Amino acid sequence: MKVTVVGAGAVGASCAEYIAIKNFASEVVILDIKEGYAEGKAMDLMQCASLNGFDTKITGSTNDYSKTANSDICVITSGIPRKPGMTREELIGINAGIVKMVSSSLVEHSPNTIIIVVSNPMDTMTYLVHKTTGLPKHRIIGMGGALDSARFKYRLAEALEAPISDVDGMVIGGHSDTGMVPLISHATRNSIKVSEFLSEERLNQVAEDTKVGGATLTKLLGTSAWYAPGAAVSGLVQAIACDQKKIYPCSTLLEGEYGLSDLCIGVPVVLGRNGIEKIVDVSLSDAEKEHMKASAEGVKKTNGLLEL
Repeated sequence: MKVTVVGAGAVGASCAEYIAIKNFASEVVILDIKEGYAEGKAMDLMQCASLNGFDTKITGSTNDYSKTANSDICVITSGIPRKPGMTREELIGINAGIVKMVSSSLVEHSPNTIIIVVSNPMDTMTYLVHKTTGLPKHRIIGMGGALDSARFKYRLAEALEAPISDVDGMVIGGHSDTGMVPLISHATRNSIKVSEFLSEERLNQVAEDTKVGGATLTKLLGTSAWYAPGAAVSGLVQAIACDQKKIYPCSTLLEGEYGLSDLCIGVPVVLGRNGIEKIVDVSLSDAEKEHMKASAEGVKKTNGLLEL
C-alpha cells in the first residue's frame, strides 16, 4: 500500500506521521515544491521509526511526481493555510490553481488512485478535482466532515464532563464556519441521546463552538491547526487501505442524495477499498434540513468563483 501526501507543511507532515505510526502502509511519499523540505521532513520522520515502532518507509521529493507513481491513495494538503480573521473561502484564488495542478499531476502518474482533498475551501476544492481529473466520484473524497465531527465530539465530551470514548456525534454539511451542520438529534453518550443530559441552550453552544473550531485554533495559533486534521486524514486513509467499511462524514459529489445535486458536501459515507462505497441516508430534523439546504447554497456560491 503506497500513500502520497502532497504538501510537507504542518498538516501534510502530521498526515504522514499518523499514517506511518499506524503501520498499515508500506510506503508514504511526501512531496513539496520547496527545495529539500519534503526530504527533510521524511528524514526526520524516519528517525522516529525505531522509537515509535513502525516499518513504513517514508520518502520525500521536491516536486518530482514520478516518485508518486502507482500510489493507491493520494492526499492533497497543499495550498496556503488560513491566517487569523480569514475565512476558508478567501483562499480560493490561490488554492484552486494549486489543487488543479497537483491533482492532474497525481492522476497522470497514478490513474487508479483515490484522492483525499484537505486544501481549503475543501468542498469547493473537492468539486474542482471532480471537474478537472475525470476520476469516478467514489475515488474523490473531501476530508472536512471527519475533522468537524472530531471537534464536535470534543465539545460534547467537554459539556458532558464525560470521557470522549463515551461520546458519539457527527457533523455534515459544508466545511465552513457557517456551513457545518452538527447533528444534535443523533448525538449520544453511550447510546443515550445527549439531550437527556444537556439543555437545549448548552447543546446550541456546543454546536456553535464546533462550527468555529477551526477559526478558534487559527486565532490561538496564528495559522491553521494540524494535529487533528492529520489524524482525521489518517483515519480515512486507514479505512480505505484496510477495507474497514467505516462510516465517516466526507465531502462527496451528490447526484440527488439529500435532495442536492452538482456539488460536493459532507454526508455520511461508507469507506472501503474502493473509496466511497455507499452514501448513507440519515433522517434529519426539520431544523437540520434547513441548515443543510443553507449550507449547500453557500457551497454552490463558493463553487461559482471557480474558473473551470
